[in-house]
Formats: sequence, structure tokens, C-alpha cells
Amino acid sequence: MLPRLPVCILVSLPVLLVQGDASASSKKKSPPVPASPPPPPPVGDPSWSLGLRLYRALRSESSSVNPVFSPLLVASSLEALGGGSSGTTASQLRDLLTTPSSAKAGASTAEPLSGALKSLTNANGSSFHLHASSALFSKQAPPVSQAFAKESQAKFRLEHRSLGKGDSKADLKQLHGWARAGLGGLDGAPLPAEIQAKAGALIVANALRFKGLWQREFSEESTDQRTFLGKKYTKVTMMHRAVTSSWNGFNPTLSSLGQVCIGTLKTWKIWCKILEVPLWAGKASVVLLLPFHVESLARLEKLLTVELLSKWLEKASVMSVTISLPKANITSTLSLQKELSALGLTDAWDQKVADFSGVSDKSKGKLHLGGVLQWASLELAGEAGKGEENLEEEDVGKPKLFYADHPFIIFVRDNATGALLLMGALDHAEGEALHDEL
Repeated sequence: MLPRLPVCILVSLPVLLVQGDASASSKKKSPPVPASPPPPPPVGDPSWSLGLRLYRALRSESSSVNPVFSPLLVASSLEALGGGSSGTTASQLRDLLTTPSSAKAGASTAEPLSGALKSLTNANGSSFHLHASSALFSKQAPPVSQAFAKESQAKFRLEHRSLGKGDSKADLKQLHGWARAGLGGLDGAPLPAEIQAKAGALIVANALRFKGLWQREFSEESTDQRTFLGKKYTKVTMMHRAVTSSWNGFNPTLSSLGQVCIGTLKTWKIWCKILEVPLWAGKASVVLLLPFHVESLARLEKLLTVELLSKWLEKASVMSVTISLPKANITSTLSLQKELSALGLTDAWDQKVADFSGVSDKSKGKLHLGGVLQWASLELAGEAGKGEENLEEEDVGKPKLFYADHPFIIFVRDNATGALLLMGALDHAEGEALHDEL
């Protein structure tokens, strides 16, 4: 039998949940949020399109546990690299980032990515605490064009750095040192495979550490030890809150049953709960996808597309919700060469055919892509935004239950631009092991 939720402190926080009609009364002062909910994920946004495809490619590996990465940083760095490429190398990079809708409209992918980076930089410290860095490392390569370096830094915050003349161990030490600084002093996990950077290699590296700030905190009094039913059953700290919303006007028409959102694909269906929680001041949101039953995420992951997720969130209704989340820090270090190659980026890795003539005037036959590396950390904690202590409590009606005691998918998006900052999954929560199940 699944553990039951204890009596919670009733406080207020905006949420969106896909399910049937419900009512919530708001009588007192609310945290500062926009007048209307954020739009659903833009179908033509390159960060969502690339992010979901990369995620599915990563999850095709049975060893993938608790992955987390930044689609926005990967997409913006590849966009910058595409600006320094030509021929089939450029077309393959462009195809990675172009969606059917953006191709049809002839829209640029550079502008939305650059705009999202600026938006998140401006929101840092209000809705969340963020450390983020991107760099293009070169190994014994021709000089990088000043024009390319200047534009990449200005538009996409992609700095250029040179790897030393040492061996692979020296390269890894330098890369890990850079990642530690980019993560705000946090030591990232070792790379799953050693990087063997040959002369002429270009290595794209992203490092991101994120901690969201809620509208109201999950207080210590409302936390306790519970069982997380993941790949291993573990005892973890669970944070509980009853929350309500100050947003109104949603009338869902999506086929649903109570808190269950039903999606179909061919001959099978998956039931899940979808919860969107705007962070402090509403500048960013956390979106959680939780299978209705205790199971692995495999069936839900096969179903996910940007179009379907956008449709689900368009049908979201606003209501009071009792939410329980594990206190966790999801971290991962990824090398994305295999996944990007499977998505069509093939020429860039081959020094004989790669064309990065815009990166360096003397690059013909001398430059190639040697790696796309990602260090990321996503902390789920109870902290709220600045000024939360001055807010008055609100009445909460009869709340629905969102009890995240088993694996779930998590997104973090920028509400000003809709870009996907982070995506990941919690398959396993660290704690005292009980027994294996999933």
C-alpha cells in the first residue's frame, strides 16, 4: 500500500494541473505573478524540439538513470557553431535545430535562443538561482576568427578557450576545472567516457546549476521521511504543501478522469498527471509529468512529443493541489556525441569532411567536432523567493493530490520566451535502500 499524506500546512502557490473542473478561492494577498498563465511550449522552439529528441535518445540506453541537461544551452551552442560552419556540416547543424513549423515560416532559430538566454540572465536571483556557462574548447587548432568569437560570445554567451598541449588526462582535468567553476563550485560527476581530443578538435561544453525558488517555502515542519518507489525503494525526505492558484479561466476539454490525463499512441495508452508550478514572480515554471501508477518512465517517454505536451498544457485547469515532492539534487555529466550522431549530425566529427571555415580561415581539413559535453545540476529544495515571509496566507479549498513518490519527468521553462532551460528525470532518489522494484 502506498504511503498516505499527512496533514499539511495550508499556504498558497500557483499551479496548473491537467484534470477535471475544480474551484479555488483566493481571499488574501498573493505572491507576484503574471496576470495570465504562461503559454504552452512553442511547437517551433528549437530548445523544446532538440531537447525532447535528445532526451529520448539518451533514454534508449538502459544505463541512463537520473539524466538532466539543458536543451537551451546545447541548442544555443550548436547554433553558434553552425554560424561558423559551411556545406553539409552547416546543413546538418541547421536540421538539428529547425522544426517543421519554423522551416515553413522561414523563421530564424538564432533569435529565440539568444533572446531566451538574455531573459534567463535577467530573471536570475528572482525566480531561481542559476549558474550557467558555455565554452568552445579547441585543441592545437588554427587561430579562431575574432569575428566568430565575438559574435558567439555576444549572442550565445559561448566563450572560446584553448586546451593545453598535454595528454587526455590533462584535457579532462582542465575541462572538469572549468565545469566546477561553471557549476558555482560544485564538483560534477566524471564523464561517462574519456575524451580523446586530437589536434584540431573543437569541444562544446555546457555547465548549468539550477535551484528554483517557490512562491512559498516547504517548511521543515511539513517534511518527513517517506518511501520513494523508484528503481530502488529508498527512504527520502518528502516535502508537503497544500497549494492553490491565482490564475483563472481554463476550461479543459481533454479527455480525463479525475487527476488522470489520458494520452494514446497506436494500441496502448498511458495515464499521467501533469502539474505546472510557476516559481517566484512567475518568470519561470517547473512542469512535472508523473505516471498515475508506480512504474518506470519508459511508456510515458515513448509518447512524448512537443505537440502532445503543448496540447496537454493548453487544456490545463487551475485548482488547489496538495503536492508532495522528494527533496533531491539531480546531477549528471553527459557526452552527447552518440545521441547527436543518431539525430543526423555526422559530418562534423570527421576531420576529412567537417567544414568549420567560419570558425577559422585556415580550418580546411584541420578542424572537427571532438565532443559535446554537458554538466548539469537541478536541486529540488524547499526555499522560496525573497519576500515570501511578508505574504499573507490564503484559503485553500478541497485540494487534489499530486504525490510524487515514484519516477517522474521534470521540465524547467522560461515563461517570457517559452524556452526549455532544463529537462530531466528522477528515476532514483538517494536514501536508505529498502529493496529493488522497478
